Amino acid sequence: MLKFFSKLEPSLIGIEACHGSHFWARELTSQGHTVRLLPTQYVKPFLVGGKNDANDASAICAAVSRPGIHPVPIKSAEQQSLQSVHRMRERLVHERTAKSNQIRSMFAEEGFIFPIGIVHLRQGVAALVNDADARITILLRRLGSMYIEQLAALQRWIDELAFEIAEIFKRNESCQRLATVPGIGPLVATALFSGVGDPLQFKNGRQFAAWLGLTPRQRSSGGKSKLGGITKHGDTYLRTLLVQGARAVSVST
Repeated sequence: MLKFFSKLEPSLIGIEACHGSHFWARELTSQGHTVRLLPTQYVKPFLVGGKNDANDASAICAAVSRPGIHPVPIKSAEQQSLQSVHRMRERLVHERTAKSNQIRSMFAEEGFIFPIGIVHLRQGVAALVNDADARITILLRRLGSMYIEQLAALQRWIDELAFEIAEIFKRNESCQRLATVPGIGPLVATALFSGVGDPLQFKNGRQFAAWLGLTPRQRSSGGKSKLGGITKHGDTYLRTLLVQGARAVSVST
């Protein structure tokens, strides 16, 4: 495909934002083309007929020529790799929580209730598994041992990714500038750097808040303004980190 586009004059190319789109956008931009990544929800309204390659291309062509459609900023390879680190860490944290809830419910069925928190759960399960006089079945004892082993592996991987994020933060000047904002540390700063892309795409902070889904949902009509809860558009992970950081600042001040 790159050979085909290398023979063309510099052109405007529209690509639907999906897996691999940032890579192709970088490659085509390096050949002198202007690439616009279009969010799927902006392309779908222009789709006419059944979904196939020809109709998809026609819809993208119609969407890319429309004014007012905000394209997805093209991420660098560094930003994409850093975002993958955050996604992997997020997945491991979810797995740790899921496994902890599962083993907690298993022991609760046998009458063993542990205090809230993964640390208390791990200590309680380990104590029961290692207690030869504990009134638990052989199978439950084995499941408890498996949980301890799995939790140790998950925690080790989470710590390794956290260390990697901290090292990237130290080397990245943009992330360090972001960390000067109260409530933003290495984790939030690197997530912002990798998730936002080019900050110049936003004219002001209000646009960024709307992009992230922090502005009220509007249901206004007939001159009457009706505002609801926040829209929750955009990156849930990034929005969660920023809200938690803001809460930490509000509590400490």
